[in-house]
Amino acid sequence: MLHSNLLRLVARRPPSRLMSTATKLTTVEVNDKTGIATLTMNRPPVNSQNVQLLLDLQSSISEIENNKSRGLILTSASSNVFSAGLDIFEMYNTDVERLRTVWTELQNVWIALYGTSLPTAAAINGHAPAGGCLLATACEYRVMRPNFLIGLNEAQLGIIAPKWLMAGFAGVLPKRLAERALTQGRMFTTQEAFEAGLVDEIASTKEEAVEKCAAFIGTFAKVNPLARGLTKLQFRADNIREFEEIREKDVADFAALASSAEVQKVMGTYLENLKNKGKK
Repeated sequence: MLHSNLLRLVARRPPSRLMSTATKLTTVEVNDKTGIATLTMNRPPVNSQNVQLLLDLQSSISEIENNKSRGLILTSASSNVFSAGLDIFEMYNTDVERLRTVWTELQNVWIALYGTSLPTAAAINGHAPAGGCLLATACEYRVMRPNFLIGLNEAQLGIIAPKWLMAGFAGVLPKRLAERALTQGRMFTTQEAFEAGLVDEIASTKEEAVEKCAAFIGTFAKVNPLARGLTKLQFRADNIREFEEIREKDVADFAALASSAEVQKVMGTYLENLKNKGKK
């Protein structure tokens, strides 16, 4: 997979018009002037990651690589949520095979985004808990709007963040802070995330966030794309290699944990609290 991603760097993007392609839950727009693709999640109300959204994200990432875009910006169509993470309805009161499918597709999205040789940035225009934070930290650069929350809060649901995600998280934050945040299931405010280095910039609007992401990708305009991509993937090679070695066991471990009575009870309580909150 790394080899195929690197080969795509050899050819530069040819001139083309502003284009937009869509699947049911994602949209890709490539700006003709900058050559940068914006990938937008659009599964109302909170971009919870069901199997279809995960599949559409993979398809869109592949499309962006194949059309030789100069970079990828990930964002959300929602005005206040980047992505709420895995859809708990996909994991609650279901069978083990479904759990295996959900986790496998989450793995596939992560490796597609984390392992692409393209420059990547996340315009975080809303809350980004759990799987939302996973997507953001798989990118190289993060710009976030004020007064939102981001973090890997899986521990609060009785779920353990996988080792490959922990490694990526620790690559963004200092290791000691990452460990503490993971064990606490901590959610960072935008300001806290900026001060900790979890996000790189703060933007007042989504449009400004996208512009800042584009400016980051633009810093590579005069850098040989093959050399840039090789360097990025060298930095990430150990995490990717370890992920590939444990991915099957990781799926089995997740399915066993998520199907346990204790975790199912926690999920049920969480969903009930959401239901009651919606009635207020």
